[in-house]
Amino acid sequence: MPTSNNYFHLHLVSDSTGETLITVARAVAAQYANVTPVEHVYPLVRSQKQLDRVLDEIEEAPGIVLFTLLEKDLVSRLEDKCKEINVPSLSIIGPVMQLFEAYLGAATTGRVGAQHVLNAEYFKRIDALNYTMIHDDGQHVDGLNDADVVLVGVSRTSKTPTSIYLANRGIRTANVPLVPGIPVPSQLETLTRPLVVSLHATPERLIQIRQNRLLSMGAESGSDTYTDKQSVTEEVAFARKLSAKHDWPLLDVTRRSIEETAAAIMKLYSDRQRNRPSE
Repeated sequence: MPTSNNYFHLHLVSDSTGETLITVARAVAAQYANVTPVEHVYPLVRSQKQLDRVLDEIEEAPGIVLFTLLEKDLVSRLEDKCKEINVPSLSIIGPVMQLFEAYLGAATTGRVGAQHVLNAEYFKRIDALNYTMIHDDGQHVDGLNDADVVLVGVSRTSKTPTSIYLANRGIRTANVPLVPGIPVPSQLETLTRPLVVSLHATPERLIQIRQNRLLSMGAESGSDTYTDKQSVTEEVAFARKLSAKHDWPLLDVTRRSIEETAAAIMKLYSDRQRNRPSE
């Protein structure tokens, strides 16, 4: 394996945005703790001239080549070059497309970037993102009942990034902070339509995140209640008690990534939609 200093070059070539490639490549690379990929991402490669520039870079820094290209001439040229310079290459969507073709008995359209067309699903995502940005951090609580999901939790439980991630999946998401001593908005306590999910983490984890946040802002934690262990422990207890009172499902985000948290919420939302009586 041609690596040095525990790294290797990973070339990701796409005729669209490259999101699929990046997701797959990082999921696999994460399984190798002792080696780090140096990513070279080439989106929107749709002509021979564009591909030639990519091939030059691959030759200068040989490594694994993954691609999602639909144009057969481009695929052939890329594969031939990789064989010539002796680097491994693999089409990420090729085997999946062959499986679909065999099962459906129909050829693909070959339409580049077909998953990114401006259809109803796309505009649903844009609407969800607009809603989420307006209803971030307890803003505009009068519109909470228009949400699909409302996230609650104390400071630094990843409410905002999780909300944005969900919105990008077309789920209208609002979030409301829970702060001891400050009354919860009455609109939140009377919600019937949205799924309300309470995010929580251990006091130790919250203190660590908050201290890092303060350092990044050039502030000192000192004896501020924001990072005081007793105060943070009381915050967590307050949030859990309030969630139990309203029967909001609790989700521990202590060791979860944003993606894992969002996946758990989407499952809760899907289950709720499936079990809800049709109106």
